Amino acid sequence: MRSSRIPVLKFVLGLGMFAAAFCSEGVIAEEGRAVVWPTQGWQTSTPEEQGVDSAALAALLELGSRNDFDSLLIVRHGKIVLDAYYAPYTADLPHVVNSVTKAVIGTLTSMALQDGLLKGTDQRMLAFFGERSAANLDDNKKAITLQSLLDMTSGLARDGRAGVNRSLESTAGMERSRDWIQYILDRPMAASPGDGFNYDSGNAHLLSAILAKVTDMSAEDYAKAKLFGPLGITAWKWRRDPQGISTGGYGLALHPRDMAKFGYLYLHNGTWEGKPLVSPAWIDRVSHATVDMKLSFAPEFRYSNFFWARPDRNVYWASGLHCQLVMVYPALDLVAVTTGRDNCPVTDIVDAIPKAVRSETAIQPDPAGTARLASVVRAISTEAQVEVKETPPIASAVSGKTYTFSPNPLGVKSLSLTFVGSHPHYDFEIYSRDPTRGAEKISGPLGLDGLYRRGVPTAFGIIVVKGKWLDEHAFEIERRTLGEDGRIRTWTLSFDGDKVSLRGKNFEGVDVAIDGKSGG
Repeated sequence: MRSSRIPVLKFVLGLGMFAAAFCSEGVIAEEGRAVVWPTQGWQTSTPEEQGVDSAALAALLELGSRNDFDSLLIVRHGKIVLDAYYAPYTADLPHVVNSVTKAVIGTLTSMALQDGLLKGTDQRMLAFFGERSAANLDDNKKAITLQSLLDMTSGLARDGRAGVNRSLESTAGMERSRDWIQYILDRPMAASPGDGFNYDSGNAHLLSAILAKVTDMSAEDYAKAKLFGPLGITAWKWRRDPQGISTGGYGLALHPRDMAKFGYLYLHNGTWEGKPLVSPAWIDRVSHATVDMKLSFAPEFRYSNFFWARPDRNVYWASGLHCQLVMVYPALDLVAVTTGRDNCPVTDIVDAIPKAVRSETAIQPDPAGTARLASVVRAISTEAQVEVKETPPIASAVSGKTYTFSPNPLGVKSLSLTFVGSHPHYDFEIYSRDPTRGAEKISGPLGLDGLYRRGVPTAFGIIVVKGKWLDEHAFEIERRTLGEDGRIRTWTLSFDGDKVSLRGKNFEGVDVAIDGKSGG
């Protein structure tokens, strides 16, 4: 039953946002050092002024190049000392943060506790879903608490096998269902709550639904009022499930500089501009996490409140698939953010960043290191132009023709490539995976000079496309969606009169070849 305090809460939240917008206090003293608050924007500094080595930052950027980073940002003593973007991704695009969303949901849970909307993390999960019935109901399921959801120790079974990445199998099942909450509630139990770590996005989505119930608003709207507003975060995107619940386990997109604000809040023990937003006890539980993740590649990793941690190294981080990381180093007064488009060696990255710190205070300028860093930044932020071959005669013959395909594993219904004229472009029709919807049409510019062209905005990013002739009859298309996973997806088309063969990978990553014919 909702309390009558909900309207009062909304008034207080609005008042807090109004006050934050007009707060001029940008710097306060903390432990003898001026604390810079980036609410209205980050200040920048040379690395050496903040005790960081430029040459070491250049090496970190090169590490990012080898691991498909989209960005790397480092804040020391409240100022940005590195803010670099790997072309063709750029700073103006928000980036899907995947499971960093979980850490945001956890933070909102702590705020709901402070607001008195939740009584404690020992509350039973099922108490918030009294209007629903849950299959496979037993004493273990009845014993699931908010804390066991936050720690990934709920005991709920998954569709897939054990392991962090295997949770994607359960996520796929949830995505296919028409009611995600019911899908999660109906799962059987694999263990008693608290008995062991079992990573799964369903835990966080249940908490998002609980937040919606107790705040009488979506998790996104609650974040706007309580978290994003005070931190000065004004641009984001957030998916919702079929019932309109903000996705709890993933689905949030933020700019890297705003990801850094989130880490900076934790770095300062939950306080922002002198105002307590998150309980220090909450953050202490994160930084001293005790839940053993039982990862064979990193046995020292621990987990709590949707954060990963290495208490022995005094570092913790919010982590998302494909190297979305918000890392907090309290002893170094440092926050580091990465975004990426593939899995990365988290252990190596978490360990490498502190090695760039040389001193608590400023160090001597290093002209050689500064020059090396500037050179690497220029290199990664400039898209490499690949060599293209001379356009063959067949380009004119197939330009503008529409080729159609029967239903197929690649999901392509039709395609047309225009090579002639000053504006080369593509037109695709994609079969919808939802049988109730028609085909989706996608059009945009096509780079033929070895560089991507920006085209179609998606829900969370923007599609860039380029192409090149491989020989007299074969043309290769490369597509990326910047701000999402950003991985390169390649199609190879072989033209033969009015027929075309298209080869590429399907949604499961399996190579598939399909045949189409010209309709004119």
